Amino acid sequence: MAVVVSLDRSGGGKKASIEPLLSLVREDLDRVNAEIVKRMESRIPLIPQLAGHIIASGGKRLRPLLTLAAARLCGYQGTRQVLLAACVEFIHTATLLHDDVVDASELRRGRQTANTVWGNEASVLVGDFLFTRAFQLMIEDGSLEVLRILSTASSVIAEGEVQQLMTSNDTSTSEDAYLEVIAAKTAALFAAACRVGAVIADRPRAECEALESYGRNLGIAFQLIDDALDYSSRSATLGKNVGDDFKEGKITLPVILAFRRGDGAERTFWKRVLERREQKENDLEHAIGLMERHGTLRDTVERARHYGAMARDALGLFAAGPVKDALVETIEFSIERAH
Repeated sequence: MAVVVSLDRSGGGKKASIEPLLSLVREDLDRVNAEIVKRMESRIPLIPQLAGHIIASGGKRLRPLLTLAAARLCGYQGTRQVLLAACVEFIHTATLLHDDVVDASELRRGRQTANTVWGNEASVLVGDFLFTRAFQLMIEDGSLEVLRILSTASSVIAEGEVQQLMTSNDTSTSEDAYLEVIAAKTAALFAAACRVGAVIADRPRAECEALESYGRNLGIAFQLIDDALDYSSRSATLGKNVGDDFKEGKITLPVILAFRRGDGAERTFWKRVLERREQKENDLEHAIGLMERHGTLRDTVERARHYGAMARDALGLFAAGPVKDALVETIEFSIERAH
């Protein structure tokens, strides 16, 4: 199996980690996890059982971590960040449950997906339950601005998923259209998670917008790497199925670039395997070979580095310190997953 081209420029030095961020907000994250368990309670046993399956499946809680870190970066001293971080995680988990049904996914983070275990109907309905819990937490916080930010993000995420459905299997999809999709379905929640941390700290508009920009650009970089990893043997070590996007006919940046750079025979291949979904045994390996020939996996990672640089620049308004350093390292961690 081919692998993503390594663009590690650290010279063999220490790899970036999310641990510095975790260590800074660990006590708050423990409170978030306790709140998540509490808010999943229901008189219907299947709800906490199914929701707990995906929430406990090994995710790094990156989005709620961003809310906690943003609040700390802005000097916030209260406790509102805990409920809002739980809210962010519920929104994220609800979208995962729905996504897995739409994509007919069988594996997430190395475990069977909820829809595989309990069926599509239960997964969709429990996803709806988690959305309602998220909105209850927004109301409980009591801020109309926070409600506006998180409810808008929820709406944008849904729009992004529908837009992705419309472009699925369409090899004429442009890079701009693809970026619109990932900005909506992934980056919108990253951005909102960061912005609410500044809002509850009552920081100036410029700082709120800077943290929103950090989150949005980090989210785009994160999704670009995810899409490159679908064609990499690294997927197996990250609990993903290699080639899921390919099998589903998803049009991601590695495909868009390969289609654009390919000759007539190659474009005919992409149309057969993605538009008509007529896939043969060795088609995935051939697709990866074409991507390597045209450098599309390498260039996808380069695009991620570009957005990572913009995320780093967005933190320029904030004073140096451990939280800022950890947020910068989180950018590198998100990109270095590719190698």
